[in-house]
Amino acid sequence: MDLGLIGLGKMGGNMRERIRRAGHKVVGYDRDPELADVHSLQELVEALGDGPRVVWSMVPAGVATQSTVDELSRLLSPGDVVVDGGNSRWNEDEKHAAELAEHGIGFVDCGVSGGVWGLENGYALMYGGEAEHVAAVQPIFDALKPEGEFGSVHAGRVGAGHFAKMVHNGIEYAMMQAFAEGWELLEAAEPVTDVREVFRSWQEGTVIRSWLLDLAVNALDGDEHLEKLRGYAADSGEGRWTVEAALDNRVPLPAITASLFARFSSRQDDSPQMKMIAALRNQFGGHAVENIGGAGK
Repeated sequence: MDLGLIGLGKMGGNMRERIRRAGHKVVGYDRDPELADVHSLQELVEALGDGPRVVWSMVPAGVATQSTVDELSRLLSPGDVVVDGGNSRWNEDEKHAAELAEHGIGFVDCGVSGGVWGLENGYALMYGGEAEHVAAVQPIFDALKPEGEFGSVHAGRVGAGHFAKMVHNGIEYAMMQAFAEGWELLEAAEPVTDVREVFRSWQEGTVIRSWLLDLAVNALDGDEHLEKLRGYAADSGEGRWTVEAALDNRVPLPAITASLFARFSSRQDDSPQMKMIAALRNQFGGHAVENIGGAGK
């Protein structure tokens, strides 16, 4: 099928390549003309032909997503479908769906996980929307997901995809925090002389073996004591939204909440735990890190 893809950064650019490898046509638009196949949303829609058309947005949540929805509502036709694959807040999805529905345009929200590794490994996909709109996008979901039975889910109605991805990221916060705390304690303990190899030993035969553990070992192989990193880790919003949703639904989330507050400690003095959090975020998502004595990368 033909797909319009808006936003060709670290995630969007690799997604375009993976979809093309599966045999589909992708027309990509980005504000950076060196990345783009076309140079306006109007050109993108025209390149997709008469339709029905599917346009997937991978732009930042908030103003950028809203302006994209607004412009697409004027350019697309009844029967077309818009997918928001960015990290929008789930309760914005109902608003966007309603705005597009006024023009007869369908809407699907899709949480995407996979970071810089998704091109080769595939992307975990969580999507929400009406069955007919999901069906229109299904060949693209199938192209993006990992090989095998698992890796994608129609999580429910509009908003369910981004809600599921929000909870996923909250769990990710807590898991990374646990690895970071364990690493700092091992580094501080006098009897332990090779923390990196302790982490490496856990990669087989233990209940905590995981991709995050593998990435932690990768980071330690590159900087054994994480001495090059400043202990600063950003929070991109989903952790806060997860805690707020827990309050709204009266669900206790002590581990996820504590991991969010631990991020705030990195705004204070240099935090050893946040060195590991920063290293893990860089490993799985290519997120920028702040190096001691130099700019981030």
